Amino acid sequence: MTPDFILFATRLDAPPERALMSEPEDIAAALAAEECAWLHMQADDPRADQWVDDNLGYLPEAVRDALNAEATRPRLAPLGDGVLLNLRGVNLNPGAEPEDMISLRIWIDPNRIVTLTRRPLKTVEAMEELYRRGEGPRTAGTFLAVLVEELVARIEEVVSEMDTDADALEEKLLRGGGDGLGTHINDQRAAVVDFRRFLVPQRDAVARLHAVPGPLLSDNDRYELQEAEDTLKRLVEVVESLRERLVVLRDELESRADARLNRNLYILSIVSAVFLPLGFLTGLMGINLAGMPGAEWPPAFWTFTALCGAILVVQLAILWALNVIRPR
Repeated sequence: MTPDFILFATRLDAPPERALMSEPEDIAAALAAEECAWLHMQADDPRADQWVDDNLGYLPEAVRDALNAEATRPRLAPLGDGVLLNLRGVNLNPGAEPEDMISLRIWIDPNRIVTLTRRPLKTVEAMEELYRRGEGPRTAGTFLAVLVEELVARIEEVVSEMDTDADALEEKLLRGGGDGLGTHINDQRAAVVDFRRFLVPQRDAVARLHAVPGPLLSDNDRYELQEAEDTLKRLVEVVESLRERLVVLRDELESRADARLNRNLYILSIVSAVFLPLGFLTGLMGINLAGMPGAEWPPAFWTFTALCGAILVVQLAILWALNVIRPR
């Protein structure tokens, strides 16, 4: 019975009826044999660490420690005929954020492949499905090239969606619909920062990968990895551009908010200027003191009212001239 920390195991170049493996003893023997085999395990299960130490003791200690490490960043370390590789894939699990990238730890040499993840990774699941159908790569080098291509293709899809979202935000802002955009822009900026943190070292690791010497990679494998590197370079450039565009959008949004605030303050000051003299004059009307000018003159009220109306008309004309109250 296969322990639950062993997620998948197969011989690469074997007939379908004997390629897939479930018994730990068969898996250990296949990894130690001349024919290439692939084992995928759950990284955060302590039994996986122990299994690696017990059954893969022929691997360098540095490799075993790296496969069992708690935290990883994309990197490449050639050792002998093999390669220790840490990569990141987008998180396409239900309810997850794609920028919360999943670590994939890899040891690969011409005779064995050992991979570990803490969470399900769609790229690994796609590779497993290929082998279940008997269509998987037959050599370690081709396996690595296909795996990297699948990782990069999924990253490209997510980055393309982010670029499209940024275009939509920009168009909405240009059309004047800035309400609620601040939160969306901040979310996009956070996603871009997370992507960039892993994409840049991943680009550097893949750039070194196709130049690794030794029998692991064929010329065709190196070509495919070169193509993946070129795609990663372009994606890093897109992410850098996205970061700059989102900063500009945020600045524009803040500039418009400041302009609205300044205009509102300006209108308030105009309104205050209109009603201050009127308030002063009407306040005088409420004073009940003997000897007030016009107190004994019957037309005084209507004359005062006409004076207030004239002041109001003059102030409205000024506001019209300043384009404050003109219809748009």
